[in-house]
Amino acid sequence: MEHVLELRFALDTFYYLVCGALVMWMAAGFMMLEAGLVRAKNATEILTKNISLFCIAAIMYLLVGYAIMYGGPLLLHGIGQFDLASMLDASSRNGFGGDANYARGADFFFQVMFVATAMSVVSGAVAERMKLWVFLLFAMVMTAVLYPMEGAWTWGGRDVFGLFNLGELGFSDFAGSGVVHLAGATAALAAVLLLGPRRGKYNSDGTINAIPGSNLPLSALGTMVLWLGWFGFNAGSVFKLSDGNSANLVAMAFLNTHMAAVSGGVAALLMSRLLFGKADLTMLLNGVLAGLVVITADAVNPEPALAALYGALGGVLVVLSILGLDRLHIDDPVGAISVHGSCGILGLLLVPWANPDATLVGQLAGIAVIFLWIFLMSLLVWALLGKLMGLRASQEDEYNGLDVPECGMEAYPEFLRVKS
Repeated sequence: MEHVLELRFALDTFYYLVCGALVMWMAAGFMMLEAGLVRAKNATEILTKNISLFCIAAIMYLLVGYAIMYGGPLLLHGIGQFDLASMLDASSRNGFGGDANYARGADFFFQVMFVATAMSVVSGAVAERMKLWVFLLFAMVMTAVLYPMEGAWTWGGRDVFGLFNLGELGFSDFAGSGVVHLAGATAALAAVLLLGPRRGKYNSDGTINAIPGSNLPLSALGTMVLWLGWFGFNAGSVFKLSDGNSANLVAMAFLNTHMAAVSGGVAALLMSRLLFGKADLTMLLNGVLAGLVVITADAVNPEPALAALYGALGGVLVVLSILGLDRLHIDDPVGAISVHGSCGILGLLLVPWANPDATLVGQLAGIAVIFLWIFLMSLLVWALLGKLMGLRASQEDEYNGLDVPECGMEAYPEFLRVKS
């Protein structure tokens, strides 16, 4: 019997680690998507931001964040120890609250990818105008404190400032439409409001100038990479694979994730044809991502047809949200606030439709807690960094691009440099 349980432990741990590796691959997707949607003169800087934030997130979550989110000692002392007795204890709890069928190190590895994903959302929204080191300092605070605190109130199960418990109100967020995506989008919104739009984006008469990205093939590749990684994001949140029920939930998570993505893409494509008379590739890409964000709130309970409907609603919403933010002169070069924020909220609101354990009151309370905590604290941190260092690059650096001033090199030197 013990041999069978140890085998299950090994299988579930391996499954969890592989899913974590898939989520890590999403970082490459964000990086490629954003690098393609910014102008060539800012590509190196945004690549630097994405790699750096990924490194910072892991360090800060190890030092501080994981302990805040789930309790326990800082630096995860004893994380590498294997205790068969604890594994056999069915009441032993670990990580997100699932049965302890996997090594604690796998739990940390999986979750540290989520905190990095939340911070990656911020990167694209502030592109082409924020100072690199200001962004990296904020990343330290976000991944060490801001994200772990709202994670403690949601996935960690702790009372919000000792006042009420979101779980008892019926809040449910399966893989992070709110905990990860809405949180990242909210931090981005706070920054964008303080930063202001890119120079030349909006005219004094209210008209909007399109600023095309430099490499749409790269953005399309980035979207496909994100799509692949998202299977680990959602299916990994089942936590295990070694029994029949879990295996079925994993299969549903894969299927529903895919159906939401394809439906989101088609819906956004049709919306762009209806509104612009053209098949807008950027809207198609954001529609796919919108469907993925929406289904992340509940990837296992809906039937595939319902998951497809969820994705389609996300595809419609993301187009309307991008256009609406533009009219409000809220400049988001990659559409991150709309994809992860607007669609994150939609995903949370749809959860009670298929999950009888979730309530609309609980979902609304969760949305309010995540948004208010992240927005107010992010606004404070961004404002303090602005006072100390200034948030925005100089007008000259913004005009010439941030690659050379911030990183000392160009992403495409053969194309940008004029040869005599």
